[in-house]
Amino acid sequence: MAGAEPSANGDEPLTEAPGGTPNAAQRGYLVRGLAQPGGKLPLFDEHGQHMHPALVRACITHGWAEPWFGNPMKPDWLICKLTEKGRLALSD
Repeated sequence: MAGAEPSANGDEPLTEAPGGTPNAAQRGYLVRGLAQPGGKLPLFDEHGQHMHPALVRACITHGWAEPWFGNPMKPDWLICKLTEKGRLALSD
């Protein structure tokens, strides 16, 4: 996958998904919004590490996530929520 950014662990690319469906890394991020009020997506992974910005931006680009609001204390953080398109992508 030329041009894809590698994941933090080097396994799954963060920014590419075949056929317009979420790859494993993207799906793992998006699925965590299903149980949250308003579909809020996490800022940190299950190990307490900040979510990779490329992963978040790829989900936004695909329309599976959208920016929710800005954080004046941390303007570089992308606070996002799951979209209806994201919910549909997870149900496939």
